Amino acid sequence: MKNEIYDMIIIGGGPAGLASAVSAKQNGLDKILILERDVRLGGVLLQCIHNGFGLHYFKQELTGPEYAYRFVQQIKELGIESKVNTMVLSVDEGLDIKGTEGDGHAEGDIPLHTVCAINNKDGLMYLSAKTVVIATGCRERTRGAINIPGTRPAGVITAGAAQRFVNIDGYIPGKKIVILGSGDIGLIMARRMTLEGSKVLMCCEVMAKSSGLARNITQCLDNFGIPLLLQTNVIEIHGKDRIEGVTIAKIDDKMQVVPGTEQYVECDTLLLSVGLIPENEVSKTAGVEMNPKTRGPVVDAKMMTTIPGIYACGNAAWVHDLADNVTKEALLVGKSASEYIKAI
Repeated sequence: MKNEIYDMIIIGGGPAGLASAVSAKQNGLDKILILERDVRLGGVLLQCIHNGFGLHYFKQELTGPEYAYRFVQQIKELGIESKVNTMVLSVDEGLDIKGTEGDGHAEGDIPLHTVCAINNKDGLMYLSAKTVVIATGCRERTRGAINIPGTRPAGVITAGAAQRFVNIDGYIPGKKIVILGSGDIGLIMARRMTLEGSKVLMCCEVMAKSSGLARNITQCLDNFGIPLLLQTNVIEIHGKDRIEGVTIAKIDDKMQVVPGTEQYVECDTLLLSVGLIPENEVSKTAGVEMNPKTRGPVVDAKMMTTIPGIYACGNAAWVHDLADNVTKEALLVGKSASEYIKAI
């Protein structure tokens, strides 16, 4: 790798990363690099083939891939560099691009940040940048995070994983499905699996009210006759090699099982839609202060973290309901980073 100093390195090529790159370029930054671990730019939007995106930002109803495509096209038109199939290992301050201790500064006494990344073409890379944007998105909480008792058979997966299997890889995860959690991705997958010919038996929600958008409850459950069981939890998983069924039960306001309400439900798949948390491993390597409430970095009004020149936006900062809001936030980051560099 050449000893280049980038104005901005963006970690993540999803909606937040793409929008921040476009904004930075439009606000005068020249040397911008996007690092994406997947095989193409677009992030999770590529598997979200349902509509409902872009109503606020584009004033049109788009699918996830259509929404992503518009920004990917802008990236190409603006000549912004990107590397896919690239995993970022760490973000450090005060290192030169060879990875040894240096003065940590560029021209004009701007602090440099070093991004350590790897791919099968360039190998191990140490890339220097005046600003870094953490746009790594979020991940789903798994069975281990909610401690469901029982055996550990195949067929217990997150709703987002099922979405990728169906919409990108072309695999059907199961035929008789129980969904735990009524977040938007769980609701959307209830409809998606029904359209693919699977039988969605029910959607269980531990709270007294669904956390999903009202339109998704109507369009994805009510319109397909899928029952939403509130204050109901999966209390045990059954099966050896493949899940054979689950035990569900009503729970009270203290999250305790109501005796006598236990019910066995035969199924071959349990989809978990039990919450999202920011991907924060890279943030932690950078040494930024973390917010225990959002589980993402602490940021100011311009989305800068506690380390000058390092920004976080989108679901890496906190989980958003709409991609349009992620875009709006990312556009602010591009503008703020440009002002930061020009002010030093």
